[in-house]
Parts: sequence; structure tokens; C-alpha cells
Amino acid sequence: MSVLVKTILSVKGRNVVTIGPNVTLAEAAKVLEENRIGAVVVVGMENRIVGIFTERDVVTAIGRHGAESLNKSVSALMTANVYRCGEDATVDELMEVMSTRRFRHVPVEEGGQLVGIISIGDVVKSRIREIETEAEHIKAYIAG
Repeated sequence: MSVLVKTILSVKGRNVVTIGPNVTLAEAAKVLEENRIGAVVVVGMENRIVGIFTERDVVTAIGRHGAESLNKSVSALMTANVYRCGEDATVDELMEVMSTRRFRHVPVEEGGQLVGIISIGDVVKSRIREIETEAEHIKAYIAG
């Protein structure tokens, strides 16, 4: 049985770094660097998700618009159609979606409110723990 997102969040915490849609690319890049993260959730009124801004978005913006992109707002550069999940999504479901759609961060939402974020690293760590636990059970069964 696959681990739930709720379980991962209880271990890693629910803190999510967010920015507003009017922040510039330069400011958003600074937030990413200072927090040593690969994505920041863009929130609007009432802490509702309006987009996600990632390292890939930084590279795309600079590649397309050059240095002038540094002063553009993230609302013009972010991914607006954000895939999100609930706390009862499973790690297996997230692995499938993340690999199929080729993204590395999924905001977690409950009742329209941002309650956490799951990265591909979180998914991999969870899967490794699952496999290690399963191996221990098999060893105990064989030894018993």
C-alpha cells in the first residue's frame, strides 16, 4: 500500500515558500536561492494558488527575453496551470503524474488552501523508506 501525501507532510513539515504575482523574476530568483529550493508557489488573494515559478521558468524567461526578463513580473513568466494534489493522494499517484508530465513540485491543497508542497525528492525518499521497510520484513520472515 502506497504512502499518503499526508504522511510525507507530517515528516517534512508543511512550510511552503510563497511569493505574490507582482514579484519580479530577479526577486523570485533571489527567494529561490536564499531558500535553496527549486520552486516557489505564487499565491494571490486569500493565499490561493495562482501559479508556480521554478528554476526552469527562470531559464526559459532569460533564454527567450534576455536580461530584460529580470524586471518582468512572475505572473507573466510562471506556470499558471498548476497541477495540485490533496493530502490523500498516494506516492504512487504522484510518481506517475510527475514522471508523465515532467515536473518536480506539486503543491498540496485542501479546501482551496495551500497546505504543503511535495518535491520529487520527497517522493523518492518516501519510496526508498518503503522498500527498506519491506526488505526488513522479508529478512525477519526468513530469519523467523
